[in-house]
Amino acid sequence: MLRLSKKTDYALMAMKHLASDPRRRAASAREIAESYDIPIELMAKVLTRLVRSGLLVSHQGVHGGYELAQPPAATSVAAVLEAIDGPLTMTACTHGDHECDQFSKCNVRDPLRRIRDRIAAILAECSILEIAADPEPSAPPVRVMSSPAMRRVSAL
Repeated sequence: MLRLSKKTDYALMAMKHLASDPRRRAASAREIAESYDIPIELMAKVLTRLVRSGLLVSHQGVHGGYELAQPPAATSVAAVLEAIDGPLTMTACTHGDHECDQFSKCNVRDPLRRIRDRIAAILAECSILEIAADPEPSAPPVRVMSSPAMRRVSAL
């Protein structure tokens, strides 16, 4: 199952928050955290990672806070994911880890790598601007077609 971490969820929420109002100069960690009922300490850690990665800039002082380092259209969802969780991986051998017992015999490593590359390309194409433009509430989640075995189990 592909799943974003909570920190990545929060990072994307913060990026959307900052991109949603072009008149906003900066927002504090407290403002962002309180807007979405996220613990302030956790939001501060997420924002710090985004600053270190160059996606946000921070300003000290009374009117300080965080703001996007570049226009929302210039920041990809992939960049946010990588800033928080590191490179996108699907399997242990994605980055050449040869410790897997099946490495020499694996017949799905290359197809899974190609799938990962396609997912990464889609995430790289999707910008923060696109996320910020999405109206709330969002559409119902897309259902993935289950396998025949899963359909039999769910019919029981």
